[in-house]
Amino acid sequence: MSKKNCLLLIDGSNFFFKLKDLKLHNLLSFNFKEFAQKLGSNNDFDLKESIYYVGRVKTGKDEKAQKLFSDQRKLLARLKKHNYTYSLGYLMKSGKEDSYHEKGVDVQIALDILTAAYEKKFKKIILVSSDTDLIPAVKKALDKGLEVEYVGFKHLPSRALINNCSSYKLLSKEDIEGFLTIEKPRL
Repeated sequence: MSKKNCLLLIDGSNFFFKLKDLKLHNLLSFNFKEFAQKLGSNNDFDLKESIYYVGRVKTGKDEKAQKLFSDQRKLLARLKKHNYTYSLGYLMKSGKEDSYHEKGVDVQIALDILTAAYEKKFKKIILVSSDTDLIPAVKKALDKGLEVEYVGFKHLPSRALINNCSSYKLLSKEDIEGFLTIEKPRL
């Protein structure tokens, strides 16, 4: 029996802030490849694609913007190295001096869920996001015959996504710590 194709979608900002809540700060040392393999390991499914969604940081004159831009470039390079594609929304500065809000990312995730449902390239979506704005797209994907697995965090799960997806997995701090690696510098 051949395996069915599976798609992994990670809401980067949501993921980052859930890790930050757990006091796991360094996303630049996260082993995304092993994380995808762990989430996608199932005897019935073959993980074919992993997409990471994040707001695009624009370079700026202030020190914070330059650091954010540099860190994001490193993160995107790491994702590429770990066989992920990435989809960029944008960051919009809010009224507060150092506060930014991500825009366009949840719409892109919803579009990719719907595209997977209608193009029928995948039989399962693994969704790493607790954004309940995605529920209408999830429901439509389920109506079209896709399995949608919600991956959330034990310390703050989304009951709405648990109730609206075909299955769910909740990760603990200990589950995540195994994917944080310390890479040796190149000589």
